[in-house]
Amino acid sequence: MRPLGKTERFDVEHVVRNFSMFRSPVETAPFYYLDNAAMTQTPDCVIEAMYKHERGWRANIKRGLYGPAEEATQAYEDARQTVARFLGTSDPHEVVFTSGATSSINMLALILGYGMRPGDEVLLSLLEHHSNIVPWQLLSDRTGVILKFLPVKEDGCLDLARLGAFINERTKLVALTHGSNVSAAITEVAAIVQCAHQHGAKVMLDGAQMAPHGPIDLDALDVDFYVFSSHKVYGPTGVGVLWGRRECLQEMQPAFGGGEMIDAVTLQKSSYASVPHRFEAGTPPVTQVIGLGVALDWLMHQDISGMKKHLSGLAERIIAGLATIDKKSGLINIFGPALGKERLPLVSFSIDGAHPHDICQMMSDRHGVALRGGHHCAQPLHDHWGIQGSTRVSLAIYNRVNDVDAFLNGIEDCIGLFC
Repeated sequence: MRPLGKTERFDVEHVVRNFSMFRSPVETAPFYYLDNAAMTQTPDCVIEAMYKHERGWRANIKRGLYGPAEEATQAYEDARQTVARFLGTSDPHEVVFTSGATSSINMLALILGYGMRPGDEVLLSLLEHHSNIVPWQLLSDRTGVILKFLPVKEDGCLDLARLGAFINERTKLVALTHGSNVSAAITEVAAIVQCAHQHGAKVMLDGAQMAPHGPIDLDALDVDFYVFSSHKVYGPTGVGVLWGRRECLQEMQPAFGGGEMIDAVTLQKSSYASVPHRFEAGTPPVTQVIGLGVALDWLMHQDISGMKKHLSGLAERIIAGLATIDKKSGLINIFGPALGKERLPLVSFSIDGAHPHDICQMMSDRHGVALRGGHHCAQPLHDHWGIQGSTRVSLAIYNRVNDVDAFLNGIEDCIGLFC
């Protein structure tokens, strides 16, 4: 049974003390970090765990028969157990370590592509990050697989009204975001999984934006594959996860060959190790995996329910504040589900007459607010909306009311200067 988090009232000030980034600002000027959908900061316990490994028992894993190697191997496999708990699965051998969600999706596209033929179909959506579009385009170029795209509604949510028209007996995979990094819409998974499985298709969710907000219940989701990145769940860069049902993984050939993923090698033929090791060719990112395990363990011991309420309140404050500013200017366009609707704690918007990059530069230079501007690796969605890009403010467990208020004050300043 994985931890459900503490039950006492959520205390953001206590959380902030876990992050040296905010205890010791890198600049003397105020700094408000609101670019968490791109990368979260890392708690001190993660940094300390990785430092301890590098300083005390840095060694290659799996085959070493001496002390540091055995310690490193145990820590690596302990992290796999932690990821399994975070995902709500009892089988850690369903967890494959990769270099990130992008790598996980590319790996899946390579492997599943072996079994696909011209005319087979993969269903995506207009909400997808480029990492969940380009690998499938490459697959389509190689094999003749047909890509289809679920449309979105005006509020940035997937339009599932015509789901049955997009899934048929030719559909081999449905690969969708679990939560949009632009519109903040959370995917309604149940109807998609039911329809896909009825037609014999597998389902993959890109959990890069959902995973930072607490443990995942894979039993409830009933999907076949799930991916996420460490650097968005308070862990280090350079590591991610591909989870797959054991029966799916056992049927799959490895994407990459090399050391550690084999059972036996001759000059003519090789046999492969059992899952998940057959998918982890070469020396893995041992230190980063250890850091990811500590980060997820730290996150699971937080008050997850309190965190979600706190971040929902901050997101509502952002939306309401932008709406108030817009009453004066009439220049702000807010994307995504309306105030009060379920959504991720991020808000994307545009200001008529101001480029997102200019907004972000000014917010940083004049107000110390870190945002993200552009198409956020989701150009097809912005093309669909008919805009060049958007500005995004995204929240994490350590954000406070003063971060939001600094952002809103800065936006008023931007409008006064640009518009």
